[in-house]
Amino acid sequence: MSANELPRPAGISSMFRLPVAVSPITGVDVCFVGVPFDQGTSNRSGTRFGPRQIRQESHLVRAFNKETGASPYDTLVVADAGDVYLTMYDIQQAVLDIELQYDKLLNSGCKILTLGGDHTITYPILQAYKKKYGPLGLLHVDAHCDVNEHMNNCRFAHGTTFRRALESGCLDPKRVVQIGMRGSGHSVEDYAWSMSQGFRVVPARMCYHQSLCHLMDDIRQQLGDRPIYISFDIDALDPSFAPGTGTPEIGGLTTIQALEIIRGCKGLNILGGDVVEVSPPYDPSGNTALTAANLLFEMLCVFPGVVYSKLPI
Repeated sequence: MSANELPRPAGISSMFRLPVAVSPITGVDVCFVGVPFDQGTSNRSGTRFGPRQIRQESHLVRAFNKETGASPYDTLVVADAGDVYLTMYDIQQAVLDIELQYDKLLNSGCKILTLGGDHTITYPILQAYKKKYGPLGLLHVDAHCDVNEHMNNCRFAHGTTFRRALESGCLDPKRVVQIGMRGSGHSVEDYAWSMSQGFRVVPARMCYHQSLCHLMDDIRQQLGDRPIYISFDIDALDPSFAPGTGTPEIGGLTTIQALEIIRGCKGLNILGGDVVEVSPPYDPSGNTALTAANLLFEMLCVFPGVVYSKLPI
């Protein structure tokens, strides 16, 4: 809904002021879903409030992408499907809750863009995608590889996500790319496990002072035409751009580089994606949530089937 139809502070706070889809969902190509979860965080909590704040800030985002010419709503039926129900008191049960509800959403025929929540949630989401599509390629943008064997003896947490996903057969390891890794670590092995599995790891220092368009040209060739999933942890960005997150690391990507990464996915066979780790208690200006909303819009704009207009400039 345009702000010319209803002022932005008014109305129901759905994602991008889209219609709200009621279960069972029918006739929807892409839906936005919130997962208000932060039981898997290891530092600052608060991502359970992420979906609500991202929706609130998304009201500034308009329907046409005047930098790429994308008009996603002209050819895709898009709706906000609300938040998944999950228990807040048992991580293993919450992981199962998320997976089962994504099973239903995917079986309705729609693709899903997710508002996190901490990065634990991507594991059950990928489990649901695996059942329908088999192992996926993955573009993972993050300050951390999230491939720990465990965290405090727990197998499910925001730092174990992609080890569990690979072990469960959710990922095609030769088509997994991780971008933005940096910061202090536990040992030299922090990147070694990912690389030993066949993942491509692009540390943040390899992205400094340059456009990432050429990198994305190469990554598109690697990922090919088979299905992929995009997972974007907001802490991939330098905390000067996105301070509202649980595990900020200095020396991160810029918002311009984030746009180059997502826009560089145009033409790929994208089945879904997420933006995770937005923690509103550490985001007093709302700018981190606004950045997340814009990144989700950019993901929608590169989905298969989106039409593009020729720009005058």
